[in-house]
Amino acid sequence: MKHSYLLVFLLATVLCACESGQKSPFSRKMADYELVTIPAPDLRDITDNGKEVLNLYRFAADEIDAIYWEQYFGDKQRLLDGIEDPLQKEFALVNYGPWDRYDGKSFVEGYADRLPGAGFYPADMTLEEFNAWENDDKLSPYTMIRRAEDGSLQAVWYHDAFKEHIDKIANYLTAAADITIKPSVKKYLLSKAQALKSDDYYQSSLDWLEMDDSKMDLVIGPDESTDDQLLGIKRSYEAFVLLKNQGRTAQLEEFVSRIGEFQQTLPCDPAYKTFQPGSASNIFSCDAIYYAGRANAGIKVIALNLPFDNDVQKDKGTRTILLENIIRAKFNSVVAPAGNVILSSEDKEHLRAEAFYWNIVFREVMHGLGVKQTVNGRGSVEQALGNLAPTFEELKANVAGVLLVSKLQRRYHIHQLFTSEDALASFFTSLVRSERFGEANSLGRANTIIYNFLKEKGAFLRQPAGQYVLDYEKMEDALNELTALVLKIQATGDYEFAKEFDQNYSKPCEDYKSDVLNLGLAKVPVDIRFEFKR
Repeated sequence: MKHSYLLVFLLATVLCACESGQKSPFSRKMADYELVTIPAPDLRDITDNGKEVLNLYRFAADEIDAIYWEQYFGDKQRLLDGIEDPLQKEFALVNYGPWDRYDGKSFVEGYADRLPGAGFYPADMTLEEFNAWENDDKLSPYTMIRRAEDGSLQAVWYHDAFKEHIDKIANYLTAAADITIKPSVKKYLLSKAQALKSDDYYQSSLDWLEMDDSKMDLVIGPDESTDDQLLGIKRSYEAFVLLKNQGRTAQLEEFVSRIGEFQQTLPCDPAYKTFQPGSASNIFSCDAIYYAGRANAGIKVIALNLPFDNDVQKDKGTRTILLENIIRAKFNSVVAPAGNVILSSEDKEHLRAEAFYWNIVFREVMHGLGVKQTVNGRGSVEQALGNLAPTFEELKANVAGVLLVSKLQRRYHIHQLFTSEDALASFFTSLVRSERFGEANSLGRANTIIYNFLKEKGAFLRQPAGQYVLDYEKMEDALNELTALVLKIQATGDYEFAKEFDQNYSKPCEDYKSDVLNLGLAKVPVDIRFEFKR
């Protein structure tokens, strides 16, 4: 049966190539990323000064993009100049390098497969060498590890490694601060400029959280560590230029005051939920008008919860940002078509855009909740779990987030347009379609773990034709159990157990491989890519 599926897939691929006249082997790969046009923003409510600030934000974001290429891969222009096939070149731009984000394999002749440490560490560095090296700066999220002239390891601070770009960004932010009419924006921009030049982000993070009265937002700097699959430490540069949706933001704000309550409802030992986020947490709905750096690489981010600094989260809180136009585009282009392929006719009725949206809301809220420090003296969760930390953080946010939505929907009716079953069906659809992100992606790996765990617990039945029948009661029970387990792993910092759990559940099963085939035959894209209009 498996071979017949493969034959059908190969024939379909050949026919598609013949019909389109495209001979490039990268036509199929590029089709996996549907091109979505992000319309020019409606700036009628933005002053002329504000419009100029937005332009400066874009200029700063372009410099971030240049830094990320250097940080993650190396010489962008040399890579592109060596590629003749236009579609292959476009695929390199999507992936920000010669490595497919799906599996880390090189797709450009002359380049080896992606190393777990990408460009953050020397290619010939071993873990034994790193661990034996006595250097206080090596564990900083903001240092590149390089070889000195004598061959020894050295830590180079980001602001030194990328000084030329950082100086330009600081100038753009300072210029924007000079013309803005908002004191809170001015304070944040000057603070962020200083932070980028010193790699000390505590104060700028506080200032960003206090900047809650602006119609525009700029998220900029080294934030997430998902690219560092060697140690899970080094953070990648990214930038988002955003416009706030005032109406939807007001609707979301009613949940901010209940952040502490959400923490206490988590299904785990009370010792694992003593962390209390700061009272200044806020939540915004925004339209994205520009992505740069890691944010624009491969799978596109649809929501944020920042900052990641545990001290800032404790002292002040976090900001959750829902990128509403991107969420909508991803649901319409990927999630809804995937649901039509994989769900039974009865479960298709529960696929809802609004449920998908609220699942994303609480997934991001969960990034700011849960466990931040181990309870047994092993330091932060990030330190204790190392290279596994990003996967288990995504695991926590996904399972606990949809669990919160399901419970809140029944208890408080957070939105009248969808049910708990809608939330779970939309979650499961997104789960299956995003397994295609691959093991090289922490979110894809986390979702494969969730799928295999739900399967083990009997939360769904996969019919012979490939459609899923969902058991919502068993699914919620399994999500409760998995949430408790992940929170325990994070709280105890049990790396060995986490490693064993990851190895047992992160491998795609045969049903999953068939899902990939079915979604491919139905031409459901893996994700989206952007064309930004100005």
